[in-house]
Amino acid sequence: MSTSAFASASAVPAPAPAPGPRRPLRGVVFDMDGTLTVPVIDFPAMYREVLGGDAAYAAARTTGGGAVDILHCIEDWALDKQRHAYEHMVFDHITYSLHIETKLLEFVHITNMNHQFRQGASELCGFLDAKQIRRGLITRNVKDAVDLFHQRFGMTFTPALSREFRPYKPDPAPLLHICSTWNIPPHEVIMVGDSLKDDFVCGKRAGAFTCLLDETGRYGPHDSLPEQVKPDFKMSSLTEVFTVMEEHFDLAPVPAESRI
Repeated sequence: MSTSAFASASAVPAPAPAPGPRRPLRGVVFDMDGTLTVPVIDFPAMYREVLGGDAAYAAARTTGGGAVDILHCIEDWALDKQRHAYEHMVFDHITYSLHIETKLLEFVHITNMNHQFRQGASELCGFLDAKQIRRGLITRNVKDAVDLFHQRFGMTFTPALSREFRPYKPDPAPLLHICSTWNIPPHEVIMVGDSLKDDFVCGKRAGAFTCLLDETGRYGPHDSLPEQVKPDFKMSSLTEVFTVMEEHFDLAPVPAESRI
């Protein structure tokens, strides 16, 4: 795995988990697609279609150090080409087109209303609620997808920032915004996601703890990852996050003055 895409992730190092007194955990921020939901999109195939074939996809991977930031690629294009690209991008089985003239994303068609949620997602959120630990959401998907997710999931994440919030992850701005809204410092928050290049980098740059969800083991053993791209925790399922929280953190309730 190439590490160049994550080389700048260490701008604000998170405190390393260590034996001794448990650090307070007062907020959890989740990625949505692939973390709270089961991944159902063939992203490489979608990127090839949007970028114009295998050669363009390979070039984008080379430029990105082995990773493709499709939203960044599209933003550099002419407006008519952007429109065509967004019309062919599918996130979470929802198709969108971009209204360039008004800079608004219009909901076009829902192709599948049946979200598939990760096993343990509902139980984990219930656990956090019982402990009075805040939970937020950051996604590079659009707001309509987040609204649909909330509707189908039956729980609301607050704040829930979609890609309309700029700059989007891997920039730390969304996570720092959530921490500010909660009045909780980043070092008392953990970012949980399935992407090293987006979720890990966002959390690391913000100074939060990071937890990588790697169900298939595509990133290899935790100990094999270079230090500059190694999350604080690496789990194969959301159910393992319970153990991480109880073993490594002080799950004290959020003081009343910090609640929104």
